Amino acid sequence: MRITQSMLSSNMLSSLSKSYEKMAKYQDQISSQKKITRPSDDPVVAMKGISYRRNLQEIEQYKRNFSEAYNWIDNSDASLDKAGQALQRIRELVVQASNDTYDESQRDSIRQEVSQLKEHLVEIANTKVGDKYIFNGTNTLNQPIVSATLPAVTTNNNPVELELSKGVFIHVNVTPDQVFNTNLFKDIDDLIQQLDPASNPTGQNLNPFIEKVDGHLTNVTNSRSSLGARMNRVELMEDRIDQQEVISKEVLSNNEDIDFEKVVTEMLAQESVHRAALSISARIIQPSLMDFLR
Repeated sequence: MRITQSMLSSNMLSSLSKSYEKMAKYQDQISSQKKITRPSDDPVVAMKGISYRRNLQEIEQYKRNFSEAYNWIDNSDASLDKAGQALQRIRELVVQASNDTYDESQRDSIRQEVSQLKEHLVEIANTKVGDKYIFNGTNTLNQPIVSATLPAVTTNNNPVELELSKGVFIHVNVTPDQVFNTNLFKDIDDLIQQLDPASNPTGQNLNPFIEKVDGHLTNVTNSRSSLGARMNRVELMEDRIDQQEVISKEVLSNNEDIDFEKVVTEMLAQESVHRAALSISARIIQPSLMDFLR
């Protein structure tokens, strides 16, 4: 087979072109820190990357849901704490008013304070975080108690649930019937009436209200205990999601990111090969008669 000068030149140019392509590939990898810059570079790596990124996006959404869950639980617990303090104060006032040494004016002062505490409890029941009422079940856009004079407590006891892991929903609110129910405000209204000197000048029949207030205090305590148990579970789930996030990012990095030292070494080696190819090519392409005639 006869080897001509044009064949040598053509093969040489083809080899140099491939060498340039390899160097360009290494330069792209070093500049982007990624194994591929387009799906056609390695379809398998690209498909795996799509799956890993989707999983990471789900984890990031769960983390946002955790923030919402903490918002609900923390605000609910703080509100219940204030409600418990108000009920505890009402209990202290009932104990004082049941003392025979208190006169009508003193009981009337207690009645007025209990009335204010009742309005305070209504305000707590209507606690709003952002644009949501947290004690009205799933009907978060409407306040649970409209009027403090004759409080009509909502009947929406549907739980507010947030997905904090794949298929796992956590109840993050306190339903109205657990604490701010009709019995609570009815008992307080009855107490206010009993403290009215016009209807009960002697202050009798106040002792039964101590037991009723204790029952409502127990409801508050039980609700806070339930919230605390759910908070503990949420924290454990958050730790697990954080670990999944670390693992997902590591898997994604192993799939897409380059081994920087390895790529730099291969780049330097390719540069040496390219220089050698250029040196040899200079010997292959010798001046011809046509070069002198141009």
